[in-house]
Amino acid sequence: MARNSHFRFKQFTVRQDQCAMKVCTDACVLGAWADVEDADRILDIGAGTGLLSLMVAQRNSYAMIDAVEIDAEAFYQAGENVEQSPFHDRIKLFHSAVQEFTSDHLYDVIVTNPPFFQSDLLSPIDKKNMAHHAKSLDFVELLAAIERLLQPEGKFNILFPVDEGNQFREKAENAGWTLTRKLTLFHQEDKKAFRALMTFQRSEIAHNVKVEEDMRIYEQDGTTYDPDFKALLKEFYLKF
Repeated sequence: MARNSHFRFKQFTVRQDQCAMKVCTDACVLGAWADVEDADRILDIGAGTGLLSLMVAQRNSYAMIDAVEIDAEAFYQAGENVEQSPFHDRIKLFHSAVQEFTSDHLYDVIVTNPPFFQSDLLSPIDKKNMAHHAKSLDFVELLAAIERLLQPEGKFNILFPVDEGNQFREKAENAGWTLTRKLTLFHQEDKKAFRALMTFQRSEIAHNVKVEEDMRIYEQDGTTYDPDFKALLKEFYLKF
C-alpha cells in the first residue's frame, strides 16, 4: 500500500503526513474484521490517524466512539480526519496516554493496534519508536487499561505480529482473558504468517467455541487479491 500523504476510502479519507504510523493493510483488516456488533460505546486505544475509529464507525451506525492518542501531531491529524468524515458527530478524540485516560462510562468493545515490538532495536526517530515499539505502552499496562475501561461482558480486538501475538495471548490468558476469535494473516499461501488478529473476552463469560481462521491478501501469483480479502474490504477500498 503506497504511503502517500492521504489514503482515500469509499466513505472517508485518511490524511497521514503527520503520523508515524501510516495506513497499512493489516490495520485495515483489523478495522473490517473486529467484532463491533451490538456495541453502544467503543474505545480505540492508540488512534493514530483515526483509521480504526472511522472504519468502526462505518460498520456500526449508532455506536459512540472514543479514541485515545498520545502523540500530539497524530492526535491533531486524527481530529482533522474525523471532522471531515461523515461520522464526526459520533467520534470523540482524547489527547492522552491510555494509562492516564479516564471515562465516565465503560466500553462494550475496545479496538487497538498497539505499539507491538517489545524487544526489537529502537529507531533513532522517537515518534517511530512510540508508534512501533512498546516504549510508551507495554503488555501489562495495556491489559490493565483494558481491564479498567471495558464492561465486564465486553470484548477487545487487537492486532500483533505473530510472535508478539503469542506472547500477548499468554499474558492475557494468565490475566483471566479467553481468546474467542483469531485471524492469522498471510501475504500469500507460500509465505509465513505475519499478523495475528485476536478477540478476547473475560474467561467467566466467554463461550466455549473459539473460531480460528486464516486469510491471505494475495493469491499465489502475488498480485491478484484473494477473494476472501476482497470480500472483507469491499465496503472500504475504492479498487474493490
